[in-house]
Amino acid sequence: MNPAAIAEHDQSSDLKIGARVGKAQSDKWTVSEVEALFDLPFNDLLHRAQQVHRQHHDPNAVQLSTLLSIKTGGCPEDCGYCPQSARHHAGIANQDLLSLEEVVSAARAAKEQGASRFCMGAAWRGPKQNDLDKVAEMITAVRALGLETCATLGMLKRGQAEQLKQAGLDYYNHNLDTAPEFYGDIITTRDYQDRLDTLEKVRDAGIHVCCGGIVGMGESRRLRAGLVAQLANLDPYPESVPINNLVQVEGTPLHGTEALDPLEFVRTIAVARISMPKAMVRLSAGRQEMAEAVQALCFLAGANSIFYGEKLLTTGNPETEKDRALLAKLGMHPL
Repeated sequence: MNPAAIAEHDQSSDLKIGARVGKAQSDKWTVSEVEALFDLPFNDLLHRAQQVHRQHHDPNAVQLSTLLSIKTGGCPEDCGYCPQSARHHAGIANQDLLSLEEVVSAARAAKEQGASRFCMGAAWRGPKQNDLDKVAEMITAVRALGLETCATLGMLKRGQAEQLKQAGLDYYNHNLDTAPEFYGDIITTRDYQDRLDTLEKVRDAGIHVCCGGIVGMGESRRLRAGLVAQLANLDPYPESVPINNLVQVEGTPLHGTEALDPLEFVRTIAVARISMPKAMVRLSAGRQEMAEAVQALCFLAGANSIFYGEKLLTTGNPETEKDRALLAKLGMHPL
């Protein structure tokens, strides 16, 4: 390509999205604008994402979070990706709510390994009040260790978010999972508005929002753009944005889905960074299957948080020593 053509190409790219990078929170992203980001040449997209990342974050710092399943299996929902659904046959044994002592012990171990945030997940459609009382005690105890606290407990009823806030919860995770028009292909036991309603309760209670999605579920690039647009247009957008790459588990409906190209996953990270500049963008599920080079590209694209430890809720995760070695290779350090 001659210099004139290069200049014309750069100008065209700028006309597409240049004015949108760093735009005001009140402005909304259209799906077409987000898709235009996805469509940029790979190097151009990563360059833009790294520029945005450096404006708002230490480019060589990563937050280490540990996720513990405090109640496993038996969920009545039919999420097509989830081995914890009682409707699927993925070989996950049901486990009652862990004791306060078990959770505090796990949190203390996570802190000793370098984690700064401790996330607690329960396989519920939504918590019953007596279970929420016990989780509130866990939150208070974990926060007393000096860790940020996060919980993912399903849909919340009126007053429950306020109880979690009073217990000391810093973040509540409730993912949108995918674009609205694809949601019904993945989940039928609740609708998109149910998720938005819970997020509104969390915001109204003064709890930070952790909200992202899953890619690699057979969606198109435009549907991935639709997910990012939904997240970026939340008012305000989430402080924490986990991007999950589908972990295919035998016995779930999505087992056998064509795997997402790794570079498309990197693009998703970059687009999330550009559209949500101040958020912590987290590499979540699927990282165990990613080569180190792909993870390095994700950090270059703007990821600055990882789940850290041997497993997520029920699926594998790179061991802590491997993670430490990778961060050392890259000259990165924990937040």
